[in-house]
Amino acid sequence: MKAKLEVLRERREQAIHAGTERSVQRQHDKGKMLARERIDYLLDPGSFNELDMLARHRAHEAGLEERPYTDGVITGWGTVDGRKVFVFSQDFTVMGGALGEVFAEKLHKVMDLALATGAPMIGLNDGAGARIQEGVVSLDGYGGIFRRNVQSSGVIPQISVILGPCAGGAVYSPAMTDFIFMVRERSHMFITGPDVVKTVTGEEVTLEELGGAASHSTKSGVATFVAESEEEVLDEVKYLLSFLPSNNLEHTPMLDTGDDPERLCPELDEMLPESPNVPYDMTQVIRTVVDDGDYMEYQSAWGKSITCGFARVDGRAVGVVGNQPMMLAGVLDIDSSEKAARFVRTCDAFNVPLLTFVDVPGFLPGVDQEYGGIIRHGAKLLYAFCEATVPRIQIITRKAYGGAYVVMNSKSVGCDLAFAWPTAELAVMGPQGAVEIIHRRELADAADPDARRAELIDDYTERLANPYIAAERGYIDDVIEPSETRRKIVAGLRLLESKREEPPQRKHGNVPL
Repeated sequence: MKAKLEVLRERREQAIHAGTERSVQRQHDKGKMLARERIDYLLDPGSFNELDMLARHRAHEAGLEERPYTDGVITGWGTVDGRKVFVFSQDFTVMGGALGEVFAEKLHKVMDLALATGAPMIGLNDGAGARIQEGVVSLDGYGGIFRRNVQSSGVIPQISVILGPCAGGAVYSPAMTDFIFMVRERSHMFITGPDVVKTVTGEEVTLEELGGAASHSTKSGVATFVAESEEEVLDEVKYLLSFLPSNNLEHTPMLDTGDDPERLCPELDEMLPESPNVPYDMTQVIRTVVDDGDYMEYQSAWGKSITCGFARVDGRAVGVVGNQPMMLAGVLDIDSSEKAARFVRTCDAFNVPLLTFVDVPGFLPGVDQEYGGIIRHGAKLLYAFCEATVPRIQIITRKAYGGAYVVMNSKSVGCDLAFAWPTAELAVMGPQGAVEIIHRRELADAADPDARRAELIDDYTERLANPYIAAERGYIDDVIEPSETRRKIVAGLRLLESKREEPPQRKHGNVPL
């Protein structure tokens, strides 16, 4: 037995140090952690249970003579803050972290286990894509991963952390997961690299410009969260997990924050500017209302006319969506509509209640927006709210105009509780535009059109651009003092905790993609 134990220990040691000293040094020289170091940093100490440590490729015919243990990926399960998670970590020191048949089989196994046991799946990506020597076998392995991504979608949280290169077909697995984290200057995602782009299109672009964290967090909307270092990004993953249930059958985690649920927010009474055309920061409103001002913003650098993120109210995790008057007056455009739609559907999939702050003057006009499909993209957000069955609360702070008001979680599309501040303006359009249309002839014939226009705008504002007609008709449930907002939300979430809503029986809806 002693001899056999020695053999086992030796093999395990070879698996733990599967990469060559040179490749390990190169990884560290780049300022990057090793695959096992990343797992150790992410998981609770001593909680990692490895799977398939002694797996090796069998692609002898492909000419691969070296057969290192692990085959370039570390897989297994452990805990984060005491909660079970599954993880895989690509090992760039072993064949560049490229995916082959055995590598893919390891991923299939751990993904199947995560789905079967109802625990989050976290992928730490740092690899060179498909293993060219194994050819179509590698491509088949990717197909199995993609299929499992879809099977797990909306059942368990799937988190992708990009810690190095992720190119070609390899990008599609992260793209189908719920959240993508990237490290500035270190992470790169692209379908085709700069050399291919130059050859095919003649465009010259750097690796960072093409697929870096900055590009994907501001231009493409691919990256959900960006951090400055690997340690920081892994800390953010832990932070995100604290807001999410382990699967779609669980409630969101409760946490005693110590923030008084009956706390008033008197600063909200003074937060809005006197003029309805002066911007204010909606995230400041959100941070005032939620527990301890703790707000994890989602895709903060993309679609900036809307803010989305996770917070806690009365200790319960909530998803927050709010128009941002600091950017384009808070209009809905293509990017903000798509961003919010994705966020709403993610919250609904994982039983995260939705809290919506509304100050929206409409959809962004323009040829580029119409040609870019603002109708289709705006419909995504409308569809997402109409589809959502989680508890939903709406707070109208100021402007709520036209179709954009309806889209922003209005009572008519299924919001459970709707409240408005006295500053709210619910109307088909703003007073100035409405007067120009309704009183066009009168203004044309007026002796002093400017003076008459001002009178009509004041009259329209006083009679119609307020929350009281909507309150009379029940389109909002109450007009509240801003300082009461937190109390009303807490009471509403407690009421709606037992909400049950069964969607119609169907294969699936047809989202306007």
